[in-house]
Amino acid sequence: MTPSTVRPWPAPVRALQHANFRLYFAGQGVSILGSWIQQVALSWLIYRLTGSVALLGVTTFVALLPQLLIGPLAGAWTDRHDKRRLLILVQGLLAGQALLLAVLTALEWIGPTLIVAMSLLLGVLNAFDTPLRQSLIGSFVGHRDDLPNALALNAMLFNIGRFIGPPLAGLLLALTGEALCFALNGLSFLALLLGVLLIRIDTPPRAKGSTGAVFREGLAYVWGNQPIRLLILSLAMVNLTASSYAVLLPVFAKDVFGGDAQTLGWLWGAAGCGAFLSTLFLATRQALPGLVGVVLLGAVLGGAALLAFAASQALPLALLAMAVLGFAISVGNVGINMLLQSLAPEQLRGRVVSFFTSTRFGFDAIGGLLAGLLAARIGAPLTLALEGGVLLAFCIWLLGRRRVLRRQVHADLQEQAGL
Repeated sequence: MTPSTVRPWPAPVRALQHANFRLYFAGQGVSILGSWIQQVALSWLIYRLTGSVALLGVTTFVALLPQLLIGPLAGAWTDRHDKRRLLILVQGLLAGQALLLAVLTALEWIGPTLIVAMSLLLGVLNAFDTPLRQSLIGSFVGHRDDLPNALALNAMLFNIGRFIGPPLAGLLLALTGEALCFALNGLSFLALLLGVLLIRIDTPPRAKGSTGAVFREGLAYVWGNQPIRLLILSLAMVNLTASSYAVLLPVFAKDVFGGDAQTLGWLWGAAGCGAFLSTLFLATRQALPGLVGVVLLGAVLGGAALLAFAASQALPLALLAMAVLGFAISVGNVGINMLLQSLAPEQLRGRVVSFFTSTRFGFDAIGGLLAGLLAARIGAPLTLALEGGVLLAFCIWLLGRRRVLRRQVHADLQEQAGL
């Protein structure tokens, strides 16, 4: 069959027709599964050793705070270097962090101080890893029209891992312990490392000037573009409120529902199931301006699901609320990412991605810390109910700006396409 007669891939998976993206996709799938196993195991280890809700919030905070503090600068710095080589280096360091955590846990040397220190190290590495991976996806597909679908498929991988990883972690924790979960995560990074080594792409153009000047150029673009500014603000609010549920799940699993590590795994898995469905939905969409309404709908669903989960006394109802919450958070985060990367000029994409990731994970960190500290005073259910109310109030404010935002997004997308 000649190249001219090769049938295109189905629209929902069209980005997989690019060989480089398939290599990345396979390696990233294994790596994400390992990361979810580690995340659940670490939260269970903290609560098992200390029983401290506040420490759950602190650990999440230090793991995500570097994304907020150094993420934008990391994006500017990586825009000046060979991103593929940097990604290979960072993957190796992430594997080392997970294997070290496994050894410390197996030897029973782990404690609150070391857990916080290892979480901080993970956060610093992720501050470089996330914008590197996200900004390279455009180079892996090599075609701007396929970029939104590639981002949706990348998020789908994340959510498949979120669906499979936590129940698997719960099973592993019941059979063995946390150390094996951390070791498996360390080995999982080798899959993505191999995939990136096999990829062959032209080196993306590097930004010129000092890191400070490159950063200021990206900041001026993000702040001066109203659609991007509003999208970043929406991203901050969703992750400050809705995403904070993750910190409190061990409390609900053990104290509210009287369960164990497997109960925690099912709660995580339900949220992952909803998030996976959201990426299936996004992968089939091609009209990007319509994503503005989808993002707003996701925020409304997130606020309602927080209220429903906070009020749940029966595990089946809680699992349903978790599925809706996972859908809502994912459709908001991924939809905003698709819009931002499609709106951004090629030479600024790395920096725009870094602002996305710093907001996404930085405000997740702040929200997790506040949720942990607040839950220690007023309880986990009331904390989530309060955050659900705050998110719904923001949605009312955003609703009045929806039409203007959609019109501006449509105009900017036409400009990027040269129409």
